[in-house]
Amino acid sequence: MKKQKKKFKIYNPKLKEECGVFGIGNITDASTLTALGLHALQHRGQEGCGIVSFDGEKYHSEKRFGLVGDNFNKEKVLKKLPGKYAIGHNRYSTTGGTALRNVQPFFADTNAGGIGVSHNGNLTNAITLRKKLVQEGAIFYTTSDTETIVQLIAKSKREKTIDKIVDALFQIQGGYALVMMTQNTLIGVRDPYGIRPLVIGKLKNSYVFASETCAFDIIGAKFVREVENGEIVYVENNELKSLKPFSPKKIRPCVFEYIYFSRPDSILNGITAYEYRKNLGAQLAKEDNLDADVVVPVPDSGNAAAFGYAQQKNITFDLGLIRNHYVGRTFIEPTQKIRSLGVKLKLNANLSVIKNKKIILIDDSLVRGTTSYKIVKMLYDAGAKEVHVRIASPEIKYPDFYGVDMPTKKELLAANKSVKEICEFISARSLKYLSINGLYKALGFEKRNNTYPQLTDHYFTGEYPIKIIDELGEEKVTQLSLLSTGSNN
Repeated sequence: MKKQKKKFKIYNPKLKEECGVFGIGNITDASTLTALGLHALQHRGQEGCGIVSFDGEKYHSEKRFGLVGDNFNKEKVLKKLPGKYAIGHNRYSTTGGTALRNVQPFFADTNAGGIGVSHNGNLTNAITLRKKLVQEGAIFYTTSDTETIVQLIAKSKREKTIDKIVDALFQIQGGYALVMMTQNTLIGVRDPYGIRPLVIGKLKNSYVFASETCAFDIIGAKFVREVENGEIVYVENNELKSLKPFSPKKIRPCVFEYIYFSRPDSILNGITAYEYRKNLGAQLAKEDNLDADVVVPVPDSGNAAAFGYAQQKNITFDLGLIRNHYVGRTFIEPTQKIRSLGVKLKLNANLSVIKNKKIILIDDSLVRGTTSYKIVKMLYDAGAKEVHVRIASPEIKYPDFYGVDMPTKKELLAANKSVKEICEFISARSLKYLSINGLYKALGFEKRNNTYPQLTDHYFTGEYPIKIIDELGEEKVTQLSLLSTGSNN
């Protein structure tokens, strides 16, 4: 068998969300609307995409590597997904690795009928549950923690599907948002702390579930409300029903939905993510006594924060870095020379803005620091007089276990170096982060409640809301892999 060449991906230094989920029921062209919804959620995962539909008699499934627009843009593909019910999924793997069999939605037959499952997040006890299920005779096809949920639902001895789901939910732990589909029911679930997002929309007489409100806008649906933490919502006979089986907990949504993950036009607690990010930049400016010639964002992640900072300081905002939006993979063989180009494949300095200027460079976060170093160098090479780096979030010192693909603690720059050392590492004239209380203030809180934080902010504080059952050590924290396998089939 001929060995395939590996595709070369441009390294993305940012934190990456695991995926986006979408579901719609009781409507014509459900799979087409699902494809549109997934297209709007493409920023949440670009590794793979899938749709499962139900036509009243049979389930249909199509899964592909790559982008939604490259795979579900043809009538012949969507014709394979008939029916008035459909759920979809965009994948960025944090658990299980790259394999087509790990692309969701997953489907299973149970004694109560078929069920399709799309999952955003990570289970912190998936390995423990998987081992137990295997010992009891379960056979796993994928290496994803999502299949553990499917197996638990299928294994439940409860009669009704909704009771089977509740049975499974009481056994899992972690941050998760689920969109599921049976023959006549659309179901949405959000974890007890509400770490991962899930929202409800309505299109005519049909309900829609999605990771973000931007998925409603593209299909003309109206935003109804967020799924509450620990809530199961399901649609039967065009009626939205709610079930809250867990003991009540205060909601703690992921702080990075506000800082980075959500699309700027998506609504969080009644405000767009764009406005939150402008507020973060403005608060950073209030905490900073620096003056400069121009405020420059790292596009696109730093745009809103930089605009807010510049407005607050009354300093010129300008695009000193131009982004090439068409770089995902290079079309050239990945030689060392091409790799060495690094950040220049995505960004280039705008000389008319940069030359002989004292620059405040704004970004939303600083993770490993390698890209920040290259950007700072690029600005100096373009003739910048001074480059001062400002980060519109606190220092990231701790890894994630709830569905965010990020480096280990050993790789996180702020976990191993002081602010002064980081500043020297990236070759900036100065470096400043937003304070933790400043973060909370910018997001609408008076300050951080140390007794009970209002957000999942362990990235900065180390305070994890859910116990990590499957602790594998720092070397494997990025991927809570369920099987050690060299296959990508």
